[in-house]
Order: sequence, then C-alpha cells, then structure tokens
Amino acid sequence: REEKIIRMRFGLQGDSEHTLEEVGQHFAVTRERIRQIEAKALRKLRHPSRSHRLRVFIERPPRD
Repeated sequence: REEKIIRMRFGLQGDSEHTLEEVGQHFAVTRERIRQIEAKALRKLRHPSRSHRLRVFIERPPRD
C-alpha cells in the first residue's frame, strides 16, 4: 500500500501526481491517513540502509 501511495502521489507510473484527497478516495481513507502513510514511507526510503540501494538504482545508466 505504501508503494502505491508514493507512486500515485508523485506520479511515478507515467501518470500525473494525485492529491492527498484523490489518493484517500482511491484507498477509502482520509487524506490525513494518506499523509501519515506517505510520511512513514518516505522516512523508510531515507533510512541509510535503503538510501544506498536507491542511490545505486538512480545512478545506474539508463537502458536504451
């Protein structure tokens, strides 16, 4: 669920970014709950153990 929320909020599926309200309606929860889940997911991504793996992914040359 966290992954889907992050993808929707930041438009990572080739889609446009969605508001907290839109994402909340999709998951049938309040926008405040979406904000909390988003914040928790971003904290996890910023954790050093995960940020190293993400950095490797980001710095990898694009596939052609």
